[in-house]
Amino acid sequence: NYIAKYWDGLCIFVADGRIEIDNNSVERTIRPIALNRKNALFAGHDAGAENWATIASLIETCKLNAVDPFAYLTGTLTAIVNGHKQSQIEGLLPWHYPSG
Repeated sequence: NYIAKYWDGLCIFVADGRIEIDNNSVERTIRPIALNRKNALFAGHDAGAENWATIASLIETCKLNAVDPFAYLTGTLTAIVNGHKQSQIEGLLPWHYPSG
């Protein structure tokens, strides 16, 4: 019953040599994000923990997108202070920020 449940996925894996047998590389990549969120549980206050988790997620997302976290946060906060429209928030996300 176990192999029958996963038979389609096994056939795809055997037919396509590019498919990884496990997802360890993805898990290693997102581990810092998950650890920072878990550490936020000990922030002392729910709002503080939520803010910490948000900032930690932004910083790790910057790293995943080859963006300098300090430059990103500086640029983003400056844009917000200068009246960046909330309707254009998508443009402030780390993967839209110039890397380098």
